[in-house]
Amino acid sequence: MAKRYKGDALAAVHETALGLTDAGVMAKRTMRAFDEMCLTPVEAMTPEEIRALRMRENASQAVFARYLNVTASLVSQWERGEKRPRGASLKLLALVDKNGLGAVA
Repeated sequence: MAKRYKGDALAAVHETALGLTDAGVMAKRTMRAFDEMCLTPVEAMTPEEIRALRMRENASQAVFARYLNVTASLVSQWERGEKRPRGASLKLLALVDKNGLGAVA
């Protein structure tokens, strides 16, 4: 799977940095920090956005929850705004938003 970057320029710089690391010119520790900087940030989703995403994917709360490995009750709480997805759940939602449910199947 191809990496995604914030922009074409950052992708080019990352490729150069990777080459420098492979050549032993740049420390692996520096490369790890650079890798982290290049990741696309995951932003919080509103209850409305979560529901719209689920509806776009044409999935019931139970099916959507099954794909995300959470309970249907939790999906319902996200959609009502009682709880907010965090961590791995938020990252999975971002992946589904970008690539569809097939990305986490």
